[in-house]
Amino acid sequence: MSLNVIALGGNAILDKDPSDEGQKAVVAQAARYIADFVEKGEKVIVCHGNGPQVGNLLLQQKAGESEKNPQLKLDSCVAMTQGSIGYWLQNALINEFATRQAHPSVISLVTQVRVDPADPSFERPSKPVGPFYSEEEANVAMAANGGVYQEDAGRGYRKVVPSPKPQEIVEKEAIKTLVDAGVITICAGGGGVPVVRNDNGFTGVEAVNDKDFTASVLAKDVQADRLIILTGVDNIYINYNQPNQQALGEISVAQAKGYIEEGHFAAGSMLPKIEAAIDFVEEDAARTAIITSIEKLAELDQHTGTILRK
Repeated sequence: MSLNVIALGGNAILDKDPSDEGQKAVVAQAARYIADFVEKGEKVIVCHGNGPQVGNLLLQQKAGESEKNPQLKLDSCVAMTQGSIGYWLQNALINEFATRQAHPSVISLVTQVRVDPADPSFERPSKPVGPFYSEEEANVAMAANGGVYQEDAGRGYRKVVPSPKPQEIVEKEAIKTLVDAGVITICAGGGGVPVVRNDNGFTGVEAVNDKDFTASVLAKDVQADRLIILTGVDNIYINYNQPNQQALGEISVAQAKGYIEEGHFAAGSMLPKIEAAIDFVEEDAARTAIITSIEKLAELDQHTGTILRK
């Protein structure tokens, strides 16, 4: 029985229907695939993205803002969406297993992820979050809260925040205990709540962590056998959408780095997944990273998806 960290994207959850019920329906379908995988004898930890969900929450915060109802900071919003998406997944998995006359324990855990306060992204925030503002509104907001707002693709100004590299899962020992007890654990949602260590312990910061990089750190922290990154395609490709497009099967770290240097992977989509996979496997030849679609999750023993080894 191998231990697998599964990273599920937030965009896939939002899909075409951003309503509460629409997202729950997508999560219910994901739960069926995860349950199929567990029934094959696999142990799993589930991570998930929250990019569009936390963006929507920030819009709601702005719309309802008043003197008596101020906007919450980004770390709190990350925690809130961790809680909501974690609840959807927990509920869906419990219900799915019940239909199969199985009753494994399932829990979702609000998770903090330590980042380095000296990470260069804090000096050069670049990750857009939340609503669009006019230039005048952005200047007012900058004067009021000291944030950084930048023009975004001609659509207006948005707040930009740091996206530091995750260093450590604060609750890793609790996660290990849960997994060792046979509990299906949902954690590190949205890349986890970014925190820095100081004299008072840990303090949340205005930043967002990349979900795939956090999943890689988590997989190493809990000594997982496999990191499984689920995306919208069955394999990753070189020359994507070109006449000479090629699906990649099993590749080495050296090959993956070569494809990165050749510019095959887009920075905003596939590149961080490849980099997270490399980060997980290159230290230990016993580890495997797989990038594929959720529909292929239960077929991994048939060597589906793109498999990365040292």
